[in-house]
Amino acid sequence: MSRSSVLTKPAHAAAQRPAGRSRRAAWLVPCCYLLAAFALTWHLWPDPAGRVPALPGSHAAISNDVYLTAWSLRYVAASIAHFHLPDLVTTQLNWPRGINLMWNTSLLLPALVLTPVTLVAGPTVSMAILLVLGFAGSATTMFWVARRWGASTGAATLAGAVYGFSPAMRVAADAHYHLQLAFLPPLIVHLVLRLATGQGRAPRTGLWLGLTVAAQFFIAEELLVDTILAGVIVLTVLAASRPSRIAASLGDFGAGLGVAVCVAAILCGYPLSRQLFGPLHESGSPWRVAKYGNRPADFVTAPPSMLLHGPGFLAYLTRTGQRLVEDFCYLGWPMLVLLVLLTVLCWRDLRARIAGVTFVVLEVLSLGGRPLTLGAWQVPADNLPWYWLRHLPGLSQVLPNRLSLLADGAGALLLAFAADRVWRAAAASRDWRGPALLSGAALALAAALVPVLPAPIQATAVPAVPAGFQQVLAGLHLKPDAAVLVLPINGAYAMELQALTGDAFSVVGGYCIVPDKAGHATPCGTHSTLTIDQQTTQLRLTWLAVNERRSGPSHRTMDRAIRDWRPTAVITMASPNSRLGRYLYGFFGRPTARDGQVTGWRVHRNGR
Repeated sequence: MSRSSVLTKPAHAAAQRPAGRSRRAAWLVPCCYLLAAFALTWHLWPDPAGRVPALPGSHAAISNDVYLTAWSLRYVAASIAHFHLPDLVTTQLNWPRGINLMWNTSLLLPALVLTPVTLVAGPTVSMAILLVLGFAGSATTMFWVARRWGASTGAATLAGAVYGFSPAMRVAADAHYHLQLAFLPPLIVHLVLRLATGQGRAPRTGLWLGLTVAAQFFIAEELLVDTILAGVIVLTVLAASRPSRIAASLGDFGAGLGVAVCVAAILCGYPLSRQLFGPLHESGSPWRVAKYGNRPADFVTAPPSMLLHGPGFLAYLTRTGQRLVEDFCYLGWPMLVLLVLLTVLCWRDLRARIAGVTFVVLEVLSLGGRPLTLGAWQVPADNLPWYWLRHLPGLSQVLPNRLSLLADGAGALLLAFAADRVWRAAAASRDWRGPALLSGAALALAAALVPVLPAPIQATAVPAVPAGFQQVLAGLHLKPDAAVLVLPINGAYAMELQALTGDAFSVVGGYCIVPDKAGHATPCGTHSTLTIDQQTTQLRLTWLAVNERRSGPSHRTMDRAIRDWRPTAVITMASPNSRLGRYLYGFFGRPTARDGQVTGWRVHRNGR
């Protein structure tokens, strides 16, 4: 097989494709993707500044990851507005200890690009734009890559749509903006393959690869690791299939890869050093990674993010102990059977072979490293490949179920190459078998695609900034970045207040990842990061806010907790006549500022 059949357009396809039509498709197809992205997010656009995605099936609940994204966008925009890059270690969140941004999903590059939007319209508008760019951008890059690999315009359009609007992409859109913004992985793998097969000039390709890797590093490191893993699988299949061709290109591959590594190291070296060796560096994962492997039933159990789904999905998650926003692998029986069948039938097409094997291997890896139950059979954990990979450097913090997002991309390419193969076979037939083949293929494709049609994103109103909050904040006369403790303690809500108002104060607590005393990654605001007094105070004040029969912490416990948090000011939205309000008035005394239901106190060094 010639090189052109691996990455570039086959000569016969190129000859049949008019240049004008190709140029029109290059603009028209992305515009169609953009319209589809707006259709999926239309619930947000009547009020993009006040609406965000709701967790599917809840119609009102908002994931804390949404609040973290809003805070990150505002933090980066505020830094740029003050004419400096954002500090990678900051105490504006999780005061007084702070956070290391590189260990959190901070979306540094998208936040930087959308800074003008964030400053003018607010972070929730920027998040709505990110969702549209995630869907349409991911579809467009896959369309472009499929065309470069020799797919026809129609087949490449199919590949882009299947990847950009896949079930995994739709599930990620409910909360995981950094995963849904997946337009660079297809380009990274494409550039690696160009180097491996000696396409183009190695230094130039290596330069683009380094720039693309660096950009992905500043969007989502985890997705970059997943992409590297997918690239290794692709190269392995290619090397096993065409060893002589790969051997002939080793020089170009090494040179281009060296350029890519140098470029990526220059751009990412300092942030990576701050992450691995700087303040608040950590090890391990804050999550129980074993829980995040896909279960076999997950592949055929439609989540609420799909247009066609059953009513029992939430009960299924409860029964299996899974999180609502982490079900990435659904494809349905028809699509799974079709992709496996196409891998076998199109095996002689190297492009289809690479895509099909990559799809299967990524989905097997996505099962994770825990025991599985398949009906009456028990599959031990050590029989699964991820069990042996999970402790390798760079993979220990990867959640294996998220590999399904890139597996969908491989499946999309397989569909494109198979569609072209069917079309050519039908065109070559001069009798009834041609139309029959096309009809059968269309029915099979429709049966596979209908179950994975995405449902529009459900939106809910962002909790409004309480009337009087900013007036009280101004009345406290705080210095920039002064620490504010919002009671009762809800770190994610306090982050949202800071993000929506744009006021320069540091949030006590928050929703983020920090190292515990042993340096292991853990969520902030939990028992691993709080003193006993802080834990007791947090719990009892929350009780006071929701249950009038509960009692608050002792003044001695509260005093020690406040000293540990070291806030400059305390603000509450609790009514002065509520149980919580009366407790806080009794502890802090006369408020420094008050406006309606919002009350604020300046805190002295001794705690009150």
